[in-house]
Amino acid sequence: MNRREFITLLGGAAAAWPLAARAQQPAMPVVGFLNSASPAGYVPMVAAFRQGLKEAGYIEGQNVTIEYRWAEGQYDRVPVIALELVDRQVAALVANTPGAVAIKAAIRMTPIVFTTASDPVQIGLVASISRPGGNVTGATTLGIELVSKRLELAHELVPTTSVIAALINPANNTAEPQLRDLQTAARALGLQLHIMHASSERDFDTVFATLAQLRPGALVIGTDGFLISRNQQLAALSVRHAMPAIFQDHAFAAAGGLMSYGGSLTEAYRQAGIYTGRILKGEKPAGLPVVQSTKIELIINLKTAKALGLDVPPTLLARADEVIE
Repeated sequence: MNRREFITLLGGAAAAWPLAARAQQPAMPVVGFLNSASPAGYVPMVAAFRQGLKEAGYIEGQNVTIEYRWAEGQYDRVPVIALELVDRQVAALVANTPGAVAIKAAIRMTPIVFTTASDPVQIGLVASISRPGGNVTGATTLGIELVSKRLELAHELVPTTSVIAALINPANNTAEPQLRDLQTAARALGLQLHIMHASSERDFDTVFATLAQLRPGALVIGTDGFLISRNQQLAALSVRHAMPAIFQDHAFAAAGGLMSYGGSLTEAYRQAGIYTGRILKGEKPAGLPVVQSTKIELIINLKTAKALGLDVPPTLLARADEVIE
């Protein structure tokens, strides 16, 4: 072999080595991320999910790929989108309540990590909190169970009112249990309860026009992914229409809404990220106990209260975890 042939052979081998090395590297795992709402309202939650993944040793684009799917509040699309992700053979599927409920009965192998405001045992996602069983686990903020408490807080803030309104998304399968809890709490307090429905932005104008006619003392916003994704819009509308309102998410009060009361959504998504990373490393969902919110936060926007001409009782202020001034 002459010198020229040797150099040519050496160059060809050198070019082949990185290709061979790349071929031997394991494929990057793909995680499906499904949410029934829209991405604009879930920026903090997605960031928290990525943070949880990072804590578990996974960084998007480096050693894990995330396929995002958003139903944009169209709940009837959720089962179809979920099955599309499963067909992609994702290593794990992360979903909020509608997606997790829709797909749990359809698949038995793909690990599912849920984020939910419901009791996951009650809605059939897991066998128990400590021993989920099967292929499903996740984190809950217990927001559904707190909706009646929000009504009580609204009445405490506006004790002279005899009428309170509630805003519910009828497309959500948690609408009925929330309605029952609200009605029970209203009866116990001797309040008349008006139920408003909204499942799209188009409904908001009708809702607030109706509220202007009914003139309730306060508005309780029910737990729902679509409504959460419209936090800022609902806060602005409630202030514009001089309507004292309470919602579950801190972002609502931070955006100018009067009060928020609930567990931390961002913490739930961070925990979901941690669990997803652990599952990618080989742990089974059945052995990962459901994470429950350890702290329920009451946030009061005192600036909004003053703008609405409301005097917040000292007893309520004393219980607040944060006061925005």
